[in-house]
Amino acid sequence: MKGDRTARLGKVASDLRNALDARAKSGAPEGTRSVVLAAGAGWRASDIICTAGPRDRAFEEQHSAASVAVVVAGSFQYRTARGSFMMTPGSLFLGNSGECFECGHEHAAGDRCVSFRFTGAFIERLAGELGHRRPTFGASRTPPARGSAPVIAAIASALSGGDAISWEEAAIDVAVAGLQTSPDDARPSAESARIARDVVERVTRAVRDIERDPNVEWDLNTLARDAELSAFQFLRAFRRLTGTTPHQYLVRTRLREAAAALRTSDRRIVEIALACGFNDLSNFNHAFRAEFAASPREYRRTT
Repeated sequence: MKGDRTARLGKVASDLRNALDARAKSGAPEGTRSVVLAAGAGWRASDIICTAGPRDRAFEEQHSAASVAVVVAGSFQYRTARGSFMMTPGSLFLGNSGECFECGHEHAAGDRCVSFRFTGAFIERLAGELGHRRPTFGASRTPPARGSAPVIAAIASALSGGDAISWEEAAIDVAVAGLQTSPDDARPSAESARIARDVVERVTRAVRDIERDPNVEWDLNTLARDAELSAFQFLRAFRRLTGTTPHQYLVRTRLREAAAALRTSDRRIVEIALACGFNDLSNFNHAFRAEFAASPREYRRTT
């Protein structure tokens, strides 16, 4: 099962690990590899792997265009005028043209994102069709959520060798997700800014542990004990930093794995559920339908 999971994740997680290993062996400075996946009228999608780590200095940058990046592996700190945010797999990294930002990897090395860049005309037209008065993203980040789960799963599956997807449809979906945010979505950042650096590092370690082995029974007490925090302290810090609870984050990680398996293999659904950490098929079916608005069987049939 473990070998199958590694093969399934393929280009999502192993390419990032390989890039980090190559950097460690060569001693090369940190770098970013960007590959254009697709482009169309007013949008472009790129696969970006970053090998920056705790010893690398973060530099201020500026968004040259409206952009939404889907985090598919790794984690990092995203700092904007709205605050500081922990970016984890399943979250969306949002930026308006002209906004300054900084990305830091002081707690763990590397990340992989699929970045969508849009022209002003594309965003203005879409915002108008949505009935929005301002063609801008109201927040800097959205945490993993049900609304964006289908498109994020489809993107991760495509990277891991699953069926081809419509990148134009994905571009519209992530742009809509960004336009539907509001300044209220950024409020947790004010609280997270007061969390001690060592606590941020411990939560980052927990996020990486879950990402690496989501089929492990990661309960709150185990994660808190590993982080040397009480259950209350860990839960509060995790929620403030990631925008979700440890249990919700774990379940969504498992569901993304299951969605990728449904697209890339012909194994029985019960085998996929067990391999992804679900011990009860009924619970798996219920959670999957709630996340993707389709049963596992329907999801497989329509992909």
